[in-house]
Amino acid sequence: MSGTTTAGSRLRAATGAHRWVVLFVLCVSLLLVALDATVLHVAVPAVTGDLRPSGVELLWIVDAYPLVCASLLILFGTLGDRVGRRRVLLIGYGLFAAASAVAAFAGSPAVLIGARALLGVGGAMIMPATLSILRAVFPDRRERALAIGVWTAVAAVGAAVGPVLGGFLVEHFWWGSVFLINIPLLAVLLPLGRVLLPESKGCGDGPWDVLGALMAAAGVLGVVFGVKRLGAGEGPLSLTTLGPLCVGTALLVLFVRRQRRREHPLIDMRMFARPTFSTSVGCIVLAMLALVGLELIAVQYLQLVLGLSPLETGLRLLPLTFAAMAAGITGSATLRRLGPRRMVSWGFVLTSVAVLLLVLMGQHDRPGLLTAGFVLLGFGLQTTLFGAYESMLSEAPADQAGGAAAIGETSYQLGAGLGIALLGSVMNAAYAPAVSSVRGVPSAARSAAADSLGEAYQVAARLGGPVGENLRTAARHSFVHGLHITLLVSAGLLLLGALAALRLPKTMECPPRAAGEPDGTPPQVRRRQPGAPQLRKPPEQRRSHPSGTAEPRASADPRADRRADPRADPRAATEAPLPAGRGRG
Repeated sequence: MSGTTTAGSRLRAATGAHRWVVLFVLCVSLLLVALDATVLHVAVPAVTGDLRPSGVELLWIVDAYPLVCASLLILFGTLGDRVGRRRVLLIGYGLFAAASAVAAFAGSPAVLIGARALLGVGGAMIMPATLSILRAVFPDRRERALAIGVWTAVAAVGAAVGPVLGGFLVEHFWWGSVFLINIPLLAVLLPLGRVLLPESKGCGDGPWDVLGALMAAAGVLGVVFGVKRLGAGEGPLSLTTLGPLCVGTALLVLFVRRQRRREHPLIDMRMFARPTFSTSVGCIVLAMLALVGLELIAVQYLQLVLGLSPLETGLRLLPLTFAAMAAGITGSATLRRLGPRRMVSWGFVLTSVAVLLLVLMGQHDRPGLLTAGFVLLGFGLQTTLFGAYESMLSEAPADQAGGAAAIGETSYQLGAGLGIALLGSVMNAAYAPAVSSVRGVPSAARSAAADSLGEAYQVAARLGGPVGENLRTAARHSFVHGLHITLLVSAGLLLLGALAALRLPKTMECPPRAAGEPDGTPPQVRRRQPGAPQLRKPPEQRRSHPSGTAEPRASADPRADRRADPRADPRAATEAPLPAGRGRG
């Protein structure tokens, strides 16, 4: 009982002046997870030279973290609803710090793979907890929209800064430093989160469905692994692709059927029957599909076609990051002005315009065009993601916040995997034929050159002479042609997303707030506005008055009620205590 009281008092305190400090802690937590998803990419050559992993081991070093993280999001998101979101988040901090230390000093590929998998477990505990605690700390939708805007902007910064920071650390230190930087931050976050973060839970009715959680984890793991195999160039009918996809899909279908039958499910599947919730999840998948797929292709274009260094490539992508930050920070005002439907829909349209503008890219560098395209791309996609996340989280019941956040993060990861698989397949289909038909190149060399532009450059360098130069030129032109086709396909998908967003609500529906009442006041302590209907108990639920008569009817003037019953305690004007920092008047 005392634990419940302490958790409730912390939550009410957090909704007062300290809620913005709580948001800061949550954003730093998210920044760590977002950084770790991309910081290793530039360290792969150094890892390869030091640990000498095989091709399969190197693949698992890169993919272990996102695979484990994506598969466990639903498990830990729903667990946080039952045992406490703050508790799950703090345990995630500890696991993330321990895994970072092991990864930094890993002496073999197997140890590094295990450490990356443990990082994925910690990330899966941290990511949904940050969003669900944010939902609890900001009960007012207006403030919650601003908080989500800051949260999404931080996610964009982390994903973009990761490669730049990783390159700096590898250049000046050693590859293990990309993991070691997590430990000082987590050493501060762990005690700070223990003191400042409020505890919040869902309703907690019934036992936690352990079997259902494991089915969801295995199902998501199978689907994401199969999608990643497609993105890596595996055939759709190969055993390593088709097997995980089929098993994962079957497990997810069984999971949905199980949740529909249970009295106390992990995730209330009726949420997907709400057009706002299901449409928001679909928009997140489409937006991430476009973002990750286009970023991957853009990086190859900047480095292999324009010949930019990794650092120059990162600097060229910074306008996209800054535009995404601006969209996140201004998202709350945009949402109030436009409403979810127009905000998400026009975000997709703006992104498709940016993609069509980038079709003008060619063999030569055009910095102004690239900057304008990346700015529109970043602003449009972040506007879409903001509106979709805010609508999804506001539509979900408060006691299902952890499960809803896990669904949003899972769709985020699934969209990223689908983007690499789908747009990568389109790119390869448009690129390979022209390279395979270059005359004078041996068949084995043509086959290798058709895999990627980087491989074509290596084959051309080995061949040398006019044949090698012809292959290099044909590969460059074919890559740019494939890039244009991929951009057109992406623009079409984005316009489909704009049409799907028309199912979202037209306006941002917010509960009325009394005049002069500050933002962030929990709903249970808000005063009834003048003229608003007063909730009345049915006759059979009214308490008997001490005089033997029925409970007296409340008058329009509360002061008259107090005069009628002198025993009434004037301090009991509300059923819940006021947030910390506010007087009782």
